[in-house]
Amino acid sequence: MSEFVTRQQVVFVDDDDALRAATVQSLELADLDVRAFADAETALAEIGPDFTGAIVTDIRMPRLDGLEFFARIRAVDPEIPVILITGHADVPMAIGALKSGAFDFLAKPYAADHLIASVRKALETRRLVLDNRMLRTAAESSVDSPLIGDSPVMAQLRATILQIARADIDVLVEGETGTGKELAALLLHRKGPRSGRPFVAVDCGALPEQLAEVELFGHDRGAVGYGPIAREGRIEQSHGGTLFLDGIDNMPLAIQSKLLRVVEERKVQPLGATEPRGVDLRIVASSRRDLHQAVRDGEFREDLFYRLNVVRLRMAPLRERRADIPQLFAFFVEEAIGRMGARDFALGDAARKHLIEHDWPGNVRELRNFAYSEVLGLDTPAAADVDGLPTLPERVAQFEAHAIRDALASAGGDIAATLALLRIPRKTLYDKIARHGIDPKSYRN
Repeated sequence: MSEFVTRQQVVFVDDDDALRAATVQSLELADLDVRAFADAETALAEIGPDFTGAIVTDIRMPRLDGLEFFARIRAVDPEIPVILITGHADVPMAIGALKSGAFDFLAKPYAADHLIASVRKALETRRLVLDNRMLRTAAESSVDSPLIGDSPVMAQLRATILQIARADIDVLVEGETGTGKELAALLLHRKGPRSGRPFVAVDCGALPEQLAEVELFGHDRGAVGYGPIAREGRIEQSHGGTLFLDGIDNMPLAIQSKLLRVVEERKVQPLGATEPRGVDLRIVASSRRDLHQAVRDGEFREDLFYRLNVVRLRMAPLRERRADIPQLFAFFVEEAIGRMGARDFALGDAARKHLIEHDWPGNVRELRNFAYSEVLGLDTPAAADVDGLPTLPERVAQFEAHAIRDALASAGGDIAATLALLRIPRKTLYDKIARHGIDPKSYRN
């Protein structure tokens, strides 16, 4: 899609003329677009929240050094990736900055290919961040119409959301992948008294366990092991608004115990802080699986579950409301035509058959992707329906589901034993179980 990030630039800052020239040459030979600066002040003036690229900066520079430059970049946008170049004596400072959100650091002398690899990874990370923001903005701009459908279950869901949004209470949203849990959270925020205030979404499944605490709670200036730059956590960022904990069933148990205080007392204590700080927020948490079952399995804290379970919303999978599929598909087709300027779209027999017969394990998200593919004229699974043969992705999915069922059967439904057999992360297993509609309980001895 043309709206997504395409052109990206690397900003390189170093007061050493020879090193700066050599590094720029290396990056350009790697087909990277580079702008070089001899001082951080000049570079800073060129960087705004819409900056699409990545920054590489030396730490030791006159006037504005690399660490202070990094701190000011975080004030512009904390998700701009910054790679620090450091001498041997500055490595501890660089490690502290890494814990405060720096993307990477390289110690001098560094190999050009190491720098290029780090830069490419940083650019890809930035691209994904901006693409996700664009999608979220699109979702917010159409938040009055994402939960489409006239089926009784959808009519009841919309009425319930409008009712509890005004109550400003914590909500637990449960549903399979792709059912619209974040859109429901956005509606709760937009239709409630906190509309216009921050809406902070945290993907709990994407938080590395070793960084989850500082990401959520932040740290004070000078906290041991975290350097001189204070970092505000996602919880404090949502002060006055809504904190959306997406996939809270994937949150590590150690972090769940620390989150309990926030839920119970509305207080947060950053790492290194001597006293907790009050936060005024609404919490909306989502889960792909039944949290009550996760409690019984010992994978979720019972006290946290009951604190969050003030009101529970269930997002119905698409297979339970098939009558809504034509209306949803038409909406997404119009959306795709408007965004991509497509014309003369006509629904073919294969696509119509796919809409009627497919089970939609990816739910509304899968249907939306299908609509966009049809508008673009791309090959889709519907093409395979003509010959009655599965596509390669469908065959892979069938094999994957069969392998998971075999492992569950061998393990007697025990998740830990199944993970050992398949050798995949727990979150990955649960995502695949949900995608294929597998019930682990049915395999228990």
